[in-house]
Parts: sequence; C-alpha cells; structure tokens
Amino acid sequence: MSPQAPVFDITGRADLDVVLRRFYTAAFADPRIGPFFTEIAGTDLDVHLPRITDFWERALFRSADYRRNAFAPHAALQSAREMTAEDFGRWVQLWRATIDGLHRGPNAERAKAQGERIALTLHKRLAGADPELLRGEGTVGFVPLAALELRSMTV
Repeated sequence: MSPQAPVFDITGRADLDVVLRRFYTAAFADPRIGPFFTEIAGTDLDVHLPRITDFWERALFRSADYRRNAFAPHAALQSAREMTAEDFGRWVQLWRATIDGLHRGPNAERAKAQGERIALTLHKRLAGADPELLRGEGTVGFVPLAALELRSMTV
C-alpha cells in the first residue's frame, strides 16, 4: 500500500479551483441535487467556476472582487423547483466531504462552516422560515450539521 499524500490547508485560488471542480463534479452527478445544476439551471461549469471561485476567494481570503448577487440564481431555481431542506443538507454533505477529502486546517474548517451558514441562510430566505424553527427539536427538514450522519458522509 502506498503512503497517503500529505493534506494541507486551503491556501488560495488554485486550491479553491480544485475543491470547486471536485465538488461540482460530485454535485452534478448527485441524484438529489444534480438536476438543479444540470436540468433546471443548465449550469456550464466552465462559465460558473470562475464566478464561484471569486465568491469563495472573497469569502475565505477577502482577496477577490465578487460583486454579483449570489441570491438571485438560487431564487430563480426555487421558482422553477422548490429546493428543500434536504436538498440543502445534501449540498452541505457533499461540500464537507469534498473539503475533507482534500484539505485540513483553519481555512478548510472555515470553508466548511461558511458553507453551512450559506446553506442555512439561503434555505431560510427561500423558504421564508423562522431560523429557530429550522434548528428546533422534532422539525422536519434542514438537519443541524453537527448530526453524525451528515459528517460521516463521503463523496
């Protein structure tokens, strides 16, 4: 068996590009959320990737100029087909698994936490839900991401 390559933290745009390519490859192929990208939005990864890399570079390092409305495309998707709490939960599962498979360190942890916050915020805005109801006992829908089954999922 060959030794595993060392895993480093996310350090900049080049690392984000690899993370995002791997994530979107998994997301496009996912039976639950893939259709949002492939059938409904018709996402062209070559067009989308530089924009989303700008978004994440700004979110993590404040080093990119991202001035787009990140909510608008999600609102358009929601109007075409409802994005459920389970859909957002699956997005986060894939996001976390992708990062965990490539990177370890404070920036990787921040990217995972930021992904969770973004998913919860988008879901709240799109569903018009009270944020406390989404995290409350006995609720159906968005599962708090500290749940073991979400953290143990792999891509």
